[in-house]
Amino acid sequence: MEAMRSLEKGSRREIGFYSQNLFLLLVLGLLWGVFHLLTLGQPGKFLSPQNLWNLSVQTAVVAILVGGMVLVIVARQIDLSVGSLLGFTGMAMALLQAVPPIGEGWPWPLALLVGLALGAGAGLLQGYLIAYLGAPSFIVTMAGLLVFRNAAYLIAQGKTIGPLQDGFLVLGGGLQGSIGPFWSWVVTLLALGYTLGVVWRGRWLRQKHGLSVRPLWMDGLLSLFLVSVFGGFLWVMNSFPHPTTGQGRGIPVPVLVALGVLVFLHWLSQRTRFGRYVYAIGGNPEAALLAGIPVRRVQVLVFGLMGLLAALAGAVQAARLAFVPTGMGTLLELYVIAAAVVGGTSLAGGSGTILGAALGALIMSSLQNGLVLMGVPTEWQNLILGVVLVAAAVWNARFHRRRS
Repeated sequence: MEAMRSLEKGSRREIGFYSQNLFLLLVLGLLWGVFHLLTLGQPGKFLSPQNLWNLSVQTAVVAILVGGMVLVIVARQIDLSVGSLLGFTGMAMALLQAVPPIGEGWPWPLALLVGLALGAGAGLLQGYLIAYLGAPSFIVTMAGLLVFRNAAYLIAQGKTIGPLQDGFLVLGGGLQGSIGPFWSWVVTLLALGYTLGVVWRGRWLRQKHGLSVRPLWMDGLLSLFLVSVFGGFLWVMNSFPHPTTGQGRGIPVPVLVALGVLVFLHWLSQRTRFGRYVYAIGGNPEAALLAGIPVRRVQVLVFGLMGLLAALAGAVQAARLAFVPTGMGTLLELYVIAAAVVGGTSLAGGSGTILGAALGALIMSSLQNGLVLMGVPTEWQNLILGVVLVAAAVWNARFHRRRS
C-alpha cells in the first residue's frame, strides 16, 4: 500500500513537472508570435536569425546565474548580491589582464582563474555567515550587494577598464566567439542523441523494474518535439552569417557555456546526494537535520556554487562588452530571481527545477528583447517586467497550492 502511494505521488509530481513546463513553452511561443507580428515591418524582426542569435547570447548570462539561484531558493535562502558580485569579479579579471598602466597585464586564463576563485570565496564567506553564524540571508546578501558594488568602483577608481585580451573576448560571443557551422552540427547531434537516449533509456529502465511508463505515443511525440527544437536551434545558429566569411557563425561560446552549466546543475540537482540534500533542506530543514543531513555544510556549498557562477557570468559579460564599466551587473539579481520565479521555483523553498528556470530566463530575455525592438522606453519596460513578475508569482503560488 505504501509503495502504491509512493508511485501515485511520483506520477502526480511528473505530471505537474510536464504541465508546468508545457505551460511555459506555450507562453514563450505566444510571446515570440506576438513580438514577431509587432516587428514585421522592421529589418531586424523578432524571429529573424540575427535577432534570435543575439537573443541567445543575451540570455546566456542570466541562464548561467538562474540555475544557481534555483538551488539557493530551493534551500529556503535568497542571494541579492549576484549582480554586484558579477560586477566585482568581472572588474577584477579586467584589471588583471588589461595592459599596463591600466592593468597588470596577466595572461587572461590566469585572470579568469583568479576571478572564479574570488567569486567562490565570496559565496563561501556569505554562506558561512548565514549557515554557521545565523545571519539572515536577506541581510547578508544585501550587505554583499553594497560591498561588492562599491568595491568594484574603488578598485577601478571609477573608470571603465579595457580593452580586454582577444582570447578572453571569445567568451563573449563576438566575431571570433562562435564555433562555426561544422562543429555546431557535431555538438547539436551529440546533444540530441544524448537527450533521446535519456528519454528512451528511462522508459526501458522503468519497464524493466515494473514501474508505470508514459504511453508510447507520448514518448514518440516528445522525441519528435526534441528533434524539431534541436533542428530549429541549429538552423538559427547557422543562418546568421559572419560579416567577413559569409558563412554561418554557428553556436556562440557563451551559449555553450550556459548550456553546459545548466546541464551540470540539472545532473547535480537530480542525480546526486548533494541535490537530494538541497531539496530535503528546502522541504523541511528540521527533519533534514534530524535525518543526519549536514544542513549547514550544504548551505555553505550552495552559496559557494552561486558565487562561482556569478564570477563565470561576470567573465562572459565582461568579454561580451570588451570594456568593463563600474556599474556592470546592476539590478541583474532582480532579473535572475524573476527568471527563477517565472520558471516555477517556489520562494517558500523545496520546489523548483533547472529546466523550468532556464525557460523562465528565456521568457524574461525575450520580453526585454521584444520591448527593445519595439522601441518601448526603459521606464515602460521595467513597469511591464514588474507586472509580469507579480503575475508569475501569483500563478506559481496557485500552482503549488493545487499540487499540494
